[in-house]
Amino acid sequence: MLSAATALIADDEPLLREALVAQLAQVWPQLQVVAQARNGREAVELFERHQPQVCFLDVHMPGLSGIEAARQIGRRAQLVFVTAYDQYAVQAFEQGVLDYLVKPVEPARLAETVARLHERLTVAAVPQNLEALLQHLADQLRGGAKPAPLRWIRAQVGSTLRLIAVDEIDYLRSDSKYTAIVWRGDGGTGGEALVRTPLKELLAQLDPEQFVQVHRSAVVNLRAVSHVSRGDNETATVHLKGSSEMLPVSRSYLHHFRQM
Repeated sequence: MLSAATALIADDEPLLREALVAQLAQVWPQLQVVAQARNGREAVELFERHQPQVCFLDVHMPGLSGIEAARQIGRRAQLVFVTAYDQYAVQAFEQGVLDYLVKPVEPARLAETVARLHERLTVAAVPQNLEALLQHLADQLRGGAKPAPLRWIRAQVGSTLRLIAVDEIDYLRSDSKYTAIVWRGDGGTGGEALVRTPLKELLAQLDPEQFVQVHRSAVVNLRAVSHVSRGDNETATVHLKGSSEMLPVSRSYLHHFRQM
């Protein structure tokens, strides 16, 4: 049976924090979540106040990243990174030096992580090369390594936080200070949601072999394209599979479809 322990959860998305709390309650009922932080700086402050034994830290948070927060916490707690990016599943993680969870968190993976945490807490084990590993991860985050493409995008739909699989997205459209995500789910169902991330910033995180810009305010998933019809004055129109919706292609981006 797992023993009692205390934990801190840091994520800038409240619904994701609550979801992880609920999942942990299922696999580790004895764990007491003593603090929840909205960013890295708050995570460090709450850690100093509560001194939890385990810290679940989202990698990408405004202000201070989860990795920078972990460097300040150091050896005083067991660290688990939570990320939407697979590039943080580096060899050191796979060897069990540190642990990570990829969003959306899968119950089986969380159970494995909890089992390892219990073992480490029992023997009070802390990785010998923790500082060097955190430095390496911080360098990656600052641009030392190119991130793997996004697999999921978090979007608020009313009071619900949706995790939209990138492969299901038809296109993305700039909408003032937001980006509209239009996707198609299983059985042809789907919808539209707004995210706070600008279109340009999202495009940089998507696979360039799959997503291309067709207009200054639109990016399309090539897998969702049925065909492209050419127009006058070096323009074109993208037709989407199973949809009557069409996207204009401006002259600046027509080169993406020269071979289609």
